[in-house]
Amino acid sequence: MKKSSAVIIGVGPEQGLGAALAKFFAGKGLHVFIAGRSEGKLQAVAEKIRQTGGTATPVVTDATVGQEVAQLFNLTQREGFSVDIAVYNVDSNIPSPLLETDVQTFTTLWQQNCLGAFLFGKEAINVMQPQQAGTLFFTGATASLRARPPFTAFAAAKAGLRALAQGMAREFSPQGIHVVHTIIDGVIDGDRAREQFPDYVKTKGNGGLLQLEAIAQTYWAIHQQPLSAWTHELDLRPFKEPF
Repeated sequence: MKKSSAVIIGVGPEQGLGAALAKFFAGKGLHVFIAGRSEGKLQAVAEKIRQTGGTATPVVTDATVGQEVAQLFNLTQREGFSVDIAVYNVDSNIPSPLLETDVQTFTTLWQQNCLGAFLFGKEAINVMQPQQAGTLFFTGATASLRARPPFTAFAAAKAGLRALAQGMAREFSPQGIHVVHTIIDGVIDGDRAREQFPDYVKTKGNGGLLQLEAIAQTYWAIHQQPLSAWTHELDLRPFKEPF
């Protein structure tokens, strides 16, 4: 019998969603394959997981390069693991008013937020099909549903990600593969927000930010849903967040 694992791409700082998911899944007994472009950050997260008794394999991977994504999933199979959970957590955003958005910026955002999701999702499905089981998460954003300047290009990519997730859910749910699109509708309390816009974080006050552990708990709960009552799309926001 194969050992259980989770594959998470888009793992960056220790106080980030990718790392939080990896730590949580490792705490539930899954071996975690953590992927991203920064070897240093991956090694730091892997070490934290090992210190708490979990197991992790860091794999430097560019989500937009098909060969690298394929190698990531090939590694899980060579090492004898089933892939119980796969998470596409890449979230690249560049604020740019439309008339100032060049083709390269638009293309880069689409590649990182949508094309990479296609490459990752396809490889995950190929591994999960023989198992007839597995949960595939795509992490979305407020922009998945609403395009607002100066983030129109980002929203176009996130809307594409949402459409990809819908199509995959309809195609592969009957095969036992649970495809989930999560809309993160708020600011995550992590290193990224606190470093890039600390003043805004302060204005959110107590309880105004999404907590990493809370998001990870929700992902796990969705993964555990019985076959007769699956959630495809859900939105997560702090209780104080207007919507």
